[in-house]
Amino acid sequence: MKTILFVGGGIETVPGVRQAQAMGYRVWVSDRNPQAPCFAMADVALVADTYNGPETLAAVQKQLAQGETLDGALCLGSDVPATVATVTEALGLPGISLQTARTAMDKLAMKDCLAAGGVALPWYQAVSDAAHLADLCAQHPEALILKPVDSRGARGVLQLGAADTRLDTQWAYTYSRQFSPSGRVMVEAFLDGPQISTESLVLDGVVHTPGFSDRNYSLMAPLAPHVVEDGGDLPSFLAEQDQALIRAEVARAAAAMGVVNGVIKGDMVLSAGRAYVIEVATRLSGGYFCTHSIPLNTGVDFVGCAIRWAVGEGVRPAELKPQYQRHVCQRYFFPEPGQVTAVNGEAEVAARDEIAFCEVRVQVGDDIGSIENHPGRPGLVIATGATRAAAQAAAEAAVTDLKITTTKG
Repeated sequence: MKTILFVGGGIETVPGVRQAQAMGYRVWVSDRNPQAPCFAMADVALVADTYNGPETLAAVQKQLAQGETLDGALCLGSDVPATVATVTEALGLPGISLQTARTAMDKLAMKDCLAAGGVALPWYQAVSDAAHLADLCAQHPEALILKPVDSRGARGVLQLGAADTRLDTQWAYTYSRQFSPSGRVMVEAFLDGPQISTESLVLDGVVHTPGFSDRNYSLMAPLAPHVVEDGGDLPSFLAEQDQALIRAEVARAAAAMGVVNGVIKGDMVLSAGRAYVIEVATRLSGGYFCTHSIPLNTGVDFVGCAIRWAVGEGVRPAELKPQYQRHVCQRYFFPEPGQVTAVNGEAEVAARDEIAFCEVRVQVGDDIGSIENHPGRPGLVIATGATRAAAQAAAEAAVTDLKITTTKG
């Protein structure tokens, strides 16, 4: 029986742990939170900071000293590939290099690496202080995005807008910077056009991309200046030739980052007929994209393939080829800020045939703040349908009918 380590034991990792166990593997989970959701089902729970590679490795080695064995490691829904790589490099297990993982976790280093590899990127620049941000805004009248260099989940990401709708740069710089552990922020051009989430498994340098979703940003205006995604739709509405452009740029990004074998997740945009990389990540995605949306849409067991790759078992390219294209729609809940006084309709919505997944992460008595980033979203639904419109209607009806009622104190 082989053993796999999941670095990060949050709620979105639960399906991965369950799947690995159903496949016959022993599962270790590491997390700094002793109450991490995955600990309740793990064969071995390691309390260690997921952002601290040496600490996690020490916890693993302590377990190994007791006569256990470890065959692979990965992260799902947690942006901690450097910690995974610390473990895999030290133990000689399958995985990307530690240098690649570190580069992927630093948006400036990532973009510099991608640019050196000839990957198409929006214009970007490091920001030294608020005055520098003001100067950059003056030089670039187009819409801009400000973000922390080393954060995730859209924390601290702001729309600066075009020149006539710019935020106060001192406030924007201060707000965004607070989400960066290293105190660094950057700015980049906002390219108009459809945004796409991709998820790929690279096998011997060949990039296989069964995950391809149209990102939904219908709340950009109401949530401004914050940038919060409201789910996605599969399959993409893009023409096949446009999808091919995006897949080719993902492959170019994987090569530039040195991902010869492993997972690469892309945040992409198609603008003026050209595919651009906004960001890439070298981990399995959150938001139940890899665990639910991809298999529902394509029939590809993406997480199962990634698990088998991580423990050194062969994955055939044919296993990553979509078997079909079924319609899937994911949408999040955006209740009013305040204290939760009632959650109604959850069981009824979850029981609907067209609802493949429903999750509410709050309960009566919890406080919901202004939703400014992805972790602030208190739940989601994933719906299926015979058509794109049917899947969207099912998801939107579920969001309407499942009521999270709040009251302001």
